[in-house]
Amino acid sequence: MSKERQIDILCIGETLIDFIGHEVDARIDQTRDYHRYLGGSPTNVAMNMARLGMNVRLASTVGKDGFGDYVKEKLKENNVDISLVRFDQRPTSIIMVSKTTGTPDFIPYREADVHIVPSQIPKEILERTKLFHTTAFAMSKNPARATILAKAKEASKAGCTLSIDLNYSPRIWPDRDQALQSFKEYCSYNPLVKVSEDDMERLFGKRKSHQEIFDFFHNEMNVDIVCLTLGKDGVTLSRKREENISLPAARVDKILDATGAGDAFWSGFLFAYSKDFELERCLKIALSLAAIKLQNVGRLPQNVDLLTQLLDIN
Repeated sequence: MSKERQIDILCIGETLIDFIGHEVDARIDQTRDYHRYLGGSPTNVAMNMARLGMNVRLASTVGKDGFGDYVKEKLKENNVDISLVRFDQRPTSIIMVSKTTGTPDFIPYREADVHIVPSQIPKEILERTKLFHTTAFAMSKNPARATILAKAKEASKAGCTLSIDLNYSPRIWPDRDQALQSFKEYCSYNPLVKVSEDDMERLFGKRKSHQEIFDFFHNEMNVDIVCLTLGKDGVTLSRKREENISLPAARVDKILDATGAGDAFWSGFLFAYSKDFELERCLKIALSLAAIKLQNVGRLPQNVDLLTQLLDIN
């Protein structure tokens, strides 16, 4: 990697406190006890990438409160540079999450996370960054949305490869038309796109075929690479004017918690992609990291030599 691109990935978006239910497959209204974890999709990706030895920056906003102190401590423990994290007078955002083997239910209480401002991401940071990553969740409210879109444009001009997890939910972003327009603007910079079947059903208000999803991104959004995760059925990656790549999910004997599995998958993919691995190997590494996450509650386990495991995958 050149000196100018010494930052492997800049993740911009929500840093949250996840309170994950203790009872498995219990709805939120039936859950009695919750355990606290550091969360937020871009934050998960940043921590995962740091665990894999990447040079990571995280741009987010948390409160000047006890939860903000907890965030600072956990990010430092995971070797995530916090120089772009802003500490605000508003409370740190939290989300109540059900523990499930499928798509988790959640209730968000958002405050500080949406207040990401342009001054947090200087131009010189973008000029040193290889990957610029964000999420639909992060873009759902201003000023974060305006900041992310402005910085995405700058990042593209600066030569960064862009990435987005389009984890859309109408509960987070009720205005679908506004969401689609924002996604179109971001996708004009040809990012690597990750979506799930559930994301797309929520975005379009109905179930669409895989080909319809790929055609939408390739033809209407002008995106080259779209990765569609299929839960227990694995993944299909579509490249414009090339054959799709479909792989089954990695075997998992017992799923303990699905929260963050998509983030683990995309962390593995971006890690491998940044090393210029072939796309099929990128997917295999991504599926392997997701399988490790599914077998653990909260973040990835500290006692696993992730880098060795993933680099052994061919």
